[in-house]
Amino acid sequence: MRGGGARPGAGRLPAAERGAAALRLRLGCPGGCQRLAEPCWAVLSRRLPALCGAVLGLAVLSAASTVLGRAVPAAANAMLPPCWAGPGGRLPWRPALLLLLSPVPVRGRQPTFSTTCVRCSKNRRLRQKRVISERKLTRYFVDHRKVRVVGGRGGGGGYSFSSEPRKVFGGPDGGNGGDGGHVILKADQQMKSLSSVLPFYQGFHGERGGTKNCYGANGAYMYVKVPVGTLIKEDGKVVADLTQHGQEYVAAYGGAGGKGNRFFLSNENRAPTLFTPGEPGQERVLHLELKTTAHAGLVGFPNAGKSSLLRAISSAKPAVAAYPFTTLNAHVGVVRYQDYEQVAVADIPGLIKGAHQNRGLGIAFLRHIERCRFLLYVVDLSVSQPWIQLQDLKYELEQYKKGLSERPCVVIGNKIDLAQSRINLPLLKEQIGERVIALSALTGDNLEELLLHLRELYDTYVRTEQSRGQSPVKW
Repeated sequence: MRGGGARPGAGRLPAAERGAAALRLRLGCPGGCQRLAEPCWAVLSRRLPALCGAVLGLAVLSAASTVLGRAVPAAANAMLPPCWAGPGGRLPWRPALLLLLSPVPVRGRQPTFSTTCVRCSKNRRLRQKRVISERKLTRYFVDHRKVRVVGGRGGGGGYSFSSEPRKVFGGPDGGNGGDGGHVILKADQQMKSLSSVLPFYQGFHGERGGTKNCYGANGAYMYVKVPVGTLIKEDGKVVADLTQHGQEYVAAYGGAGGKGNRFFLSNENRAPTLFTPGEPGQERVLHLELKTTAHAGLVGFPNAGKSSLLRAISSAKPAVAAYPFTTLNAHVGVVRYQDYEQVAVADIPGLIKGAHQNRGLGIAFLRHIERCRFLLYVVDLSVSQPWIQLQDLKYELEQYKKGLSERPCVVIGNKIDLAQSRINLPLLKEQIGERVIALSALTGDNLEELLLHLRELYDTYVRTEQSRGQSPVKW
């Protein structure tokens, strides 16, 4: 019996018990009820005379209750669960049915519980998604992985001679072996981390060649799904960059299949006994690095309010706290517009001075900024001289990669709800010549201006890519 009310170990039941289970389904409570634990056909057959008499009694009882306008007493109605109610909720037959089908324990089994009856069901709450802290999330978000891949071994060649009636010298008929399977890395848009990538993969082996010139089957390809934006390196050199959904890279080729003795047949050697084994597959050690392929990147110092801003404009839920380095992993939120366009915004962990020299979180997360098409500099307006933060951020990006700080950008002045921020805002606009959007991620003030300007940057990026004949990245 399958379903919410099935008991463990009740996969195979005798015919009588299966009939009892079917009876419970017909009587109303799909999971079976605690008050009707184990009715079986044997019990019904023993009480068949009482059942015949009860049918007549029920008819009289129903007629009497209809004529006299009296309902069955509430105490009698409460003897069985409400899920046994008939049409209209009237239960004049409950007491008699209770006497006929009383709980009969079978082999000491515990009574089952109903999944639909309110009185007999368990208290089953909806399971909510477990909240994962930022530190525990580091085990799930992995942006680098070392993988050893080995192609499948080719199948060996066959060694046999034809043996048929009236054909004395049939000659060699050993077929060639099948080729080994490749190990292929495939970019998948549904993958967001390298945590599911195992440290070792081996392709499937080819089958051995058979008789009657039958070739062995080739080994199946092994596909390893990786996120879009995965960089593949070997000995420090970049060998592939998977930037499009469905893009593939053969990480290890399978070995060639061996030759059967039929392959070595010649005029000089009419009965060859030579056959070759299959070749081993290619073996490589690769380093996988993930670079987030978001449209916009939030760049700022710790506690500038990047995570709070991402929570305000998208459905992402990065950790937010009043201490630095709260965000330990790159988070991506999607901003949705009414015309169904989606802009991906990446929350890069906080940078500090000397990040390009591997200080703080170092360059481990600076590579996520390389894929961003435009940057959002988040500056804390409540600190003194906030324009110095912007200068330091651009310096760190330029030292990491030349031209990175020259990408389209906008300066976001966060925490405008504080009094000191209102004083520093005009000073910041005087020091820099770029556009400054003052807002508050906590209260939501002036978020509309940011969303509109974000859409302008996205539309400019799409037009630029289309003019170059390239397809823009869609999230």
